[in-house]
Amino acid sequence: MIEVKINDESFAYDIHSLIQAFYPGVEVQVRAKEEFTEDTPLKMEALVDEQEIRFVILEDGRPRQEGSVRVEDPERKALKNQMKRLLYEKLCAYTGKRLPWGTLTGIRPVKIPMAMLEAGRSNLEIARYMWETYDCSREKAALAISIANREREVLEGLDYENGWSLYVGIPFCPSICLYCSFSSSPIKLWEKRVEDYLDALFKELDFLGRAYAGRKLNTVYIGGGTPTTLNASQLDRLLGHIGKCFDFSHLRELTVEAGRPDSVSPEKFRVLKAHGVTRISINPQTMNQKTLDLIGRKHTAEQIKEAFHMAREAGFDNINMDLIVGLPGEGIEDVRHTMEELRALDPDSITVHSLAVKRAARLKLFRDTYEEMGFQNSQEIMDLTYRYCVEQGAYPYYLYRQKNMAGNFENVGYAKDRKAGIYNILIMEEKQTILAAGAGASSKFVFAADHIERVENVKDVAQYIDRIDEMIERKRSFMEAHGLLEQS
Repeated sequence: MIEVKINDESFAYDIHSLIQAFYPGVEVQVRAKEEFTEDTPLKMEALVDEQEIRFVILEDGRPRQEGSVRVEDPERKALKNQMKRLLYEKLCAYTGKRLPWGTLTGIRPVKIPMAMLEAGRSNLEIARYMWETYDCSREKAALAISIANREREVLEGLDYENGWSLYVGIPFCPSICLYCSFSSSPIKLWEKRVEDYLDALFKELDFLGRAYAGRKLNTVYIGGGTPTTLNASQLDRLLGHIGKCFDFSHLRELTVEAGRPDSVSPEKFRVLKAHGVTRISINPQTMNQKTLDLIGRKHTAEQIKEAFHMAREAGFDNINMDLIVGLPGEGIEDVRHTMEELRALDPDSITVHSLAVKRAARLKLFRDTYEEMGFQNSQEIMDLTYRYCVEQGAYPYYLYRQKNMAGNFENVGYAKDRKAGIYNILIMEEKQTILAAGAGASSKFVFAADHIERVENVKDVAQYIDRIDEMIERKRSFMEAHGLLEQS
């Protein structure tokens, strides 16, 4: 464990995130206090006031790295950036390593170049700013800037003020994967209450349809969980109800996660196609059978191929496939095998995730069991996935980061021309309100670039069913208070 003493709790999150980036998997405790309390060999101290920023790294009670700088600008953002630069320099000196994203620890690094492009700054000006302000590597700065430019092209013409997007959550899966931290449950446990869940969900959708009747619905994303865990009849009911509740005349994208190949069938794909679904995602995560077995995917690599061909035969021309690099026991040759298999399938987009082990995931809870296998990711692996995607004509179009990512890298979405997932960009760039329905769903109301508010539903399925009127009232009260309600 690393114990960190601070004097300003408002910087606790930033300090914790930066130190955690250097020490993934290590517990980091950041607290405002007068004295250290834990008998730990590695301690750190970060002190910030109006005049000076000071940081010291103590090993067995002896200073190993320390430094201070005079405050250049007391404005909070500038002060935070200066503080993080000092910490970063000393952590680099102590650990002997530098991070690809420098001092950037947030999940949305592309928002920085996006804002600067919209302000009329050139690509070179943005690159210099990212190098100098955040010590971001030239490669990552270039990646972020190129993605920001492509995002602007994809989003061109969207009405942010009057437009909105819809997320619908189906919190069921055939089984729960080892790395998963989402609010999802095995379908076998809930078979008798799926209809109850849908009834509650329809009630919430009815309200949202009335509340936002006068606005332009641009994208719909049905995720989870695995929505195709529902049977064909239930999928038909769900999509039919969504179609009745909302005006699709401004709709640019309707996505359904068909992620697990053990959850799909020709009949289900026909239902999706009949309801105008434009984009689906079939997510192998890996094409190595030994890894699929290890992480709890109750299907074969061959079934992934069968599901993909099944979707093509049903007429889908925009299929995404998700991958995870850094899975236990997988090295670069395992990733190469996966990319070769995907090259043969030729999906329209590929999303490459760096494994992030969340607290709620079984992989975190039982990490010691899998530690000896290793959690490998590297720039070489990320470069490999980049080359394969680009060779297939799929270029980066969105990016986000998470805590505890293998190798401190990023998740990157690659897409062929006109196949980019619009919803994915919108949820990352936070330019448009996204209303969300279902257990564990979080609605995000965007009022301005720096003014975003959330209204959340309960995560537990049974609680959601029993308290659906309360979930609706939460949204209604919020919308009414902010003058957003079209109809009650």
